[in-house]
Parts: sequence; structure tokens; C-alpha cells
Amino acid sequence: MNKIGFDNEKYLKMQSEHIRERISQFGGKLYLEFGGKLFDDYHASRVLPGFAPDSKVRMLLQLKDQAEIVIVINVADIEKNKVRGDLGITYDLDVLRLIDAFQGIGLLVGSVVMTRYQAQPAADAFCKRLESLGIRVYHHYSIEGYPSDVERIVSDDGFGRNDYIETSRSLVVITAPGPGSGKMATCLSQLYHEHKRGVNAGYAKFETFPIWNLPLKHPVNLAYEAATADLNDINMIDPFHLEAYGETTVNYNRDVEIFPVLAATFDQIYGECPYKSPTDMGVNMAGNCIVDDEVCCAASRQEIIRRYYAEQCALKKGMGSAEAVQKIKLLMKQTGITIDERPVIGAARLKAELTGAPAAAIQVAENVCVTGRTSDLLGSSAAAMLNALKTLAGIKDEIHLLSPAVIEPVQELKVKYMGNHNPRLHMDEVLIALSVSAATNPLAQLALQQIPKLRGLEAHVTVILTERDETVFKKFGMNLTCDPQYQTKKLFHK
Repeated sequence: MNKIGFDNEKYLKMQSEHIRERISQFGGKLYLEFGGKLFDDYHASRVLPGFAPDSKVRMLLQLKDQAEIVIVINVADIEKNKVRGDLGITYDLDVLRLIDAFQGIGLLVGSVVMTRYQAQPAADAFCKRLESLGIRVYHHYSIEGYPSDVERIVSDDGFGRNDYIETSRSLVVITAPGPGSGKMATCLSQLYHEHKRGVNAGYAKFETFPIWNLPLKHPVNLAYEAATADLNDINMIDPFHLEAYGETTVNYNRDVEIFPVLAATFDQIYGECPYKSPTDMGVNMAGNCIVDDEVCCAASRQEIIRRYYAEQCALKKGMGSAEAVQKIKLLMKQTGITIDERPVIGAARLKAELTGAPAAAIQVAENVCVTGRTSDLLGSSAAAMLNALKTLAGIKDEIHLLSPAVIEPVQELKVKYMGNHNPRLHMDEVLIALSVSAATNPLAQLALQQIPKLRGLEAHVTVILTERDETVFKKFGMNLTCDPQYQTKKLFHK
């Protein structure tokens, strides 16, 4: 466990060098579209063990004096209160979070762009809020015939209607809370406006996945397909690159489909397109920094299984799609992946079968899974967490870290005074109780000291967890899967 397959320092060095080269290629001004997550890229860290979740930000910090950030949000996402699945917050709140995060590490946030703007009330309210906080806001509009009517798009009736975004640095990073925000259109709109002002500017794309110089069916690239099953992204050989260079590279359907339009847009603005393929547009050195392919393949196979269970649970909650589930199931079949490759699933299910109640398992070592059962005192996740901490600390299984005398008053508080129906302690409540006990119990203190070792461990629960328990797993950096079923037959679950 915790084997390294990716050289993060080499990646930071190579990536920043290639971005500098791309800035120079276009005469000193580059609009860089950032795909995926800039902060907390846990997908990349899971499939490329050794990749730090903050790698992209650390790379940008090497270009700190040259870079400024522009955050793009689709007004439709504000109107429908679209939520980031990984963080549980709406896209407009995530804009504020991103601004704080960037400014907190010393990166300049130049402005926010609202795309597909039509004076929607929610958008105007958010605009006022941003402006009251001292953030510049620009508006971009829907263009009839986008993206195919290039002549209209690249005109005063197309990009010309958009606000010109005032920027002051040579590297302008265009990012967003999530997909479909209009990052590429924002970049192209800026190229149009810059050209009209006599400024030479270029465009490039920083998209980590799929990795262009890995095989099409490499598990790392298949894990990306699984992660975007709900978007129906499909990895494919880049036909433009193959025709131009005779070289096989991997891209994905949306970029391949949009490339002719992008090329025509460049032709319209500059008279020629600087790129011969979607692969040419990218700045991605990740494939050159894999140091142990076997480790990355194994990690990616695990990720595909996790995505399969996540999509099944989303479907059960009414938020996923049967098509996405079937797509990942087909990926697993094509690559020979089975759930037996994930030992925690079998361990949790066996415990549930033996106890007749929901159970949880956490893999603490190569061939060691600890389990937790549902009891009158604790939920299965909380029990598994305690048992994992005990195992990591070398504390004997028969020793109780929390006595009923500690747990029962908390249960009474929950049920008698706080109106809860379930007396069992959640994971966060157990950890608080453990922290209190640590003041007088050295073993409890020893168990708490093991919490950093939980990061990266695999876990499985035989029922869909409450958001509360799921959050604890996420905060500890554990890789959780759940069987797609609720503990009760109630229609309302919280």
C-alpha cells in the first residue's frame, strides 16, 4: 500500500517549463484553459499515486509573477443552484471559495466572467454580491449558431458583443467550478478582442486526462472515462494528429469534435491556426512522469471500481443515470476488472452476513481488512474507524477505547434533548468522544495519533451512508465505496 507510481517534482518542473515555452510561442500572452480541478485533484492523486492533489496550484505558483486567474461560471448553473458533488456546495459559492483559495496563496484573481448571460435575476444578484466584495465581473452572451457558425461567432454580432476582460499578466488562467462553464469560448472571445486591439495572444489547454501519450485502453485513461461517465466523454485516437504527424495520440470526443470549429475560428481571427490537432493544443506532461506503470495501472483499476459504486449510489439517490452505470460496467468487462480486486467489499459483506446488519470494512495493510458491525452504541462506520485506529496503533482488539459510560450520555443527549431517532454515534461524534477520553486515557491518545495514516486507505460500507459519515471519510482522504442500498425502507433519507 501507498506505493509511488508518479514523480510529482519532475511533473512540476516539466509542466511549468512547457507553459513558459507556450507563452513565448505566442509573443508573450497566453490564455490557458484549465480543465479538471485546480485545487484538490483527488482523482489524479488516486490514479497516479505520488501525484499531489495540489500539484496544479504548486505549478502555477512557480509562474506566480506572470499569472492571473479568471473564473468562469455559466449563469444557468447559478439559476438552477447546481451543486459540486465532491464538495456539496453550489457553483456560485464555489466561485467565492476559489477566489479565497487563490488569493490565500498569493495568486491574483483578476475577475469573474458570467457566460450565457441574459439578465437573469439570480445572476444579477450574484453579480452585485461579487462587486460589493471588490471583484470585477464581466458578461458573455449566448451566440446564435455556436459553435458551428464561425462567421457569425467571429464577428461584432458574436464575440464582439461580449465584454472584453481587462487582464494585466502574460499568463491568464481560465478556470471554473465545473464542466460546461464556457471556458474555451471565453478564451476564444478574448483572442478576438485582443486581435482587434493589436495584441498577439494565444490559446492552450491544460487537461490532465486523458493522457495523450498513454495507450487508448490504458487503465489510467479508462479511469478517466469512468470518472466522466455521466458526461458521456469517450476517449479516442486523435485523427487530426494521426493525419498530420503519423503519430497515434489519445484525446476525447468533445475536443476532437470541436477542433475543426476552433481551427476555423483561429483562421478567421489570425489568418491561420497554430495547431494541427487537439493534442497540439494541450500542455500535459503527466505521461512523462509515470515512474511505475504497474502501480498506476493497479490504482486505476481500483478507481474504476469505485466509480462504478459511486454511480450506482447516485442512481439510487435519483441523481445518476442508468446509462452511466452501464458504461462503467462495460469498461470493467472489457478490462477484466471484478469487484474481487477490492478486498474491502468482500470483508464488509461477510461481516454483514454474519451479523445480519449493515457492516463496514477498512483495509489497513496489503492483506489486512478490519471490520465494524452495527451495534446499539455505534454505527458500522464508526466501529470500523475505531478498529482501524486500534490496529494501526497496535492496540489489542479486546481493549475498548470508549466505554459505554462515555457513549451513553451522548446518546441520551441526542435522543432525549436533540430529537434524533437514531441513538447510535456517528463517526464525528465517536472521534469527539475519543478526543475527550484522550485527556485521561493514553491509549485513546495513541489511537488519535494514527489518524494521518488513514489517508489513502480503502473502505467499504454495505449501505449508503449519511452525508455526515461520508464527509468524515472524505476529510480523512479515505477512498470509500458503498453498496447501493439504504439501511431502511423509508422514502426520506438524510
